Amino acid sequence: MRAIVGFLFVAALLICSSTTYANDTVNMQDPYKMVQQVADNTFKRITKDQAIIQQNKEHLRIIVEEELLPYIDYKYAAYRVLGSYIQKVRNITDKEEKAQAVEHVKQFIEVFKNYLVATYAGVFTQYTNQNVEFGAAKEFTDDQVAIVKTTIVEEGKPDIKIDFKVRRDSNNEWRAYDMMAEGISLLDAKQTELHGILRQQGIAHVIDLLDKKSRLPVQFRGDDGNK
Repeated sequence: MRAIVGFLFVAALLICSSTTYANDTVNMQDPYKMVQQVADNTFKRITKDQAIIQQNKEHLRIIVEEELLPYIDYKYAAYRVLGSYIQKVRNITDKEEKAQAVEHVKQFIEVFKNYLVATYAGVFTQYTNQNVEFGAAKEFTDDQVAIVKTTIVEEGKPDIKIDFKVRRDSNNEWRAYDMMAEGISLLDAKQTELHGILRQQGIAHVIDLLDKKSRLPVQFRGDDGNK
């Protein structure tokens, strides 16, 4: 669990630390520019709204929803977290049972989205001027997935290398869906965390669990608050 929280913290720092593309419309046809532009827009919004945030940390949810969420493929990420459960749903033959299972998947996607919003809002409360260096862009014309390489630099601490994974959708737009730190995928870690609960207690319980977590007040909850 500690690794998951740490990755999310690093991801949040990544997204709010660039100052390369000031106030530009986000170029969603270029995965490398998209990541950097979203970073800059988010950081500037946090700076602009700092007085509001100091009065009410819940405002960070709004910033995440408006500045980050449009560029996160949370539906695809949710499918990845559910893993083999999706295939089980597809194989259900009873119409009523399948309809209920499909509805549960829809509910999971919604609460997973809200959980991501709440989690990122929480880690933004810990932001302190870390710097991010972006790796060189690569040719992506024929690719469906691109990896934006970054290095988080903070004085007195070891550099942290992060791979930010983005995918092209049917509209030729790129959105982030995963990140890797030290070779470990955030989505894979989350899938591992929820797999046992999903198998033993069912998807309805997982939905309720994430829903409760997403409704907690915005704060950096650390390891204990995200277990």
